[in-house]
Amino acid sequence: MGRYIGASCRKCRALGEKLFLKAKKCATAKCMLERRNFRPGQHGKNRKKVSEYGIQLTEKQKLKHMYGMGEKQFSLYFQNAARMKGITGNNLLLMLERRLDNVLMRSGFAGSRKQSRQIVRHGHVRINDKRVDIPSYMIKKDDKVQIENTEKAKKMITGIMELTSGRPVPKWLKADAEKSVVEVTGMPGIEDLDHKINVQLIVELYSK
Repeated sequence: MGRYIGASCRKCRALGEKLFLKAKKCATAKCMLERRNFRPGQHGKNRKKVSEYGIQLTEKQKLKHMYGMGEKQFSLYFQNAARMKGITGNNLLLMLERRLDNVLMRSGFAGSRKQSRQIVRHGHVRINDKRVDIPSYMIKKDDKVQIENTEKAKKMITGIMELTSGRPVPKWLKADAEKSVVEVTGMPGIEDLDHKINVQLIVELYSK
């Protein structure tokens, strides 16, 4: 499956859930799902019975789009999660939480994961004083994530943080807005997730 290049709001409407793909719009009354809470298309308002497979597929699509991943990349994450000790579904969720683009968003240094990826790819991020431009980079405990000390980067982050100032930061991250630094003080737990994806449905889908 190729990369999705359509309107972000259509994804949320098609899947029936806010995926927080846009930095500003999702948290306001302008959110398309708030205004048009039905599937896009001519017959979007018609409710039809969804099969068990359809329910499982929808849950997978929610998680995949939420973290901005393609089909192949998401499948690789699942395979890695299945090989790890512990519960496969939980392993998958916690691996996704450790992605650099997610850490920036959860810390308030980006309004969305999409915006996080842009910040990382443009070379504005350092981890332990080394520049990292890979959004999928997996952070570890005691990592120090910092925005580049340039006028352009500082101005950009200041504007973003004005919009995200009320967003709660999970306990495993310690964000310093003035220094534009995030310290990874621990590892994420299931209780730290900011969504309610039924990951067991995804496990069942891949088990077929």
